[in-house]
Amino acid sequence: MSRRARRVALAAALVLVAAAALAWWQRGEIAIALVKRAAIAQLGADPAAELPDGLHVGLCGAGSPFPDPRRGGPCTLVLAGRTLLVFDAGSGATRTIGRMGFDTGRIDAILLTHLHSDHLDGLGELLLQRWVAGTRTAPVPVHGPPGVEEVLAGLARAYAADRGYRIAHHGPDVVPPGGAGGVPHPVLTGSEGRATVIADGALEVVAFEVDHSPAHPAYGYRIRYRDRVVVLSGDTRRSDAVAREARGADLLVHDALSERLLAVLDEAAAATGRGPLRRILHDIVGYHASPEDAATIARDAGVGALLLNHIVPPLPLDALEPVFLGEAPRIFRGPLRVGRDGDFVSLPAGGREIRIGTRFGALP
Repeated sequence: MSRRARRVALAAALVLVAAAALAWWQRGEIAIALVKRAAIAQLGADPAAELPDGLHVGLCGAGSPFPDPRRGGPCTLVLAGRTLLVFDAGSGATRTIGRMGFDTGRIDAILLTHLHSDHLDGLGELLLQRWVAGTRTAPVPVHGPPGVEEVLAGLARAYAADRGYRIAHHGPDVVPPGGAGGVPHPVLTGSEGRATVIADGALEVVAFEVDHSPAHPAYGYRIRYRDRVVVLSGDTRRSDAVAREARGADLLVHDALSERLLAVLDEAAAATGRGPLRRILHDIVGYHASPEDAATIARDAGVGALLLNHIVPPLPLDALEPVFLGEAPRIFRGPLRVGRDGDFVSLPAGGREIRIGTRFGALP
């Protein structure tokens, strides 16, 4: 190579190095611009305004106490017209609601199915974020079984110091002192085993007793908005009450446990000498429904679609979902999905349409 050719090659290499260095420096600026654009879109979004009038159901926690990367602690979000309700608040619920694009400051009420810890161990965070995100002047109503009073009183004590810090730091105009925490509304179902919890124009929410003994009382919920109906089973073994309330519903969201897959965990626990864990694995079978149980209820009740939640055990591989479902797809022939966080079902008012999607991207 001639001297002139070497100089040209060196100059070209220096240009490439300079271009690479510039691109390396600029990528940070590009990243900042992208984050800004995403933040504007996120903060300016209003799903309630973007979605058609109707009843919309999202899984902000489709899992159980078992660690599952696809499923946080139990939580179901329901948007009825412009009213935003959250049922249960398991671990990670607040963050998942945010990832789904919903503003926790807009939550109008929280409803608990029962007082097992995995259904309320994210409640403190949700109460806090609802307060600070919404500049609320009154606490959020929290409906649940008797004992919800003690839960909220305990959280108020646990968050007392933090509440003072927030007010001192941001000022009462941003975090009004009267808006912190929740107001308990114990649900009493009486001899009929059901009670109307919310009745507000086109919206009605009814609590009904299910069988999750020894957790008692434990409730499912029937939500009607205009002409669309959703039933949440809560945690229960196969229940006649769920079958009754689900009759003709558009969507049934039902807990589900696979004994076959749980037996695999039991074998692993036996092989590793985990006796107490084996006892727990045996015990939980008795107070949860199987996918086949849920499918049978959905078929007999004539529901439009079935969404399984509170998935036990975790399903780290897609290939496990057919095993988990077992005979359920042959029992219930309608739309059937093993729930994951972010799953979203829309039921536009004035028709029978059922849209099944996700707030996290395309369905697998």
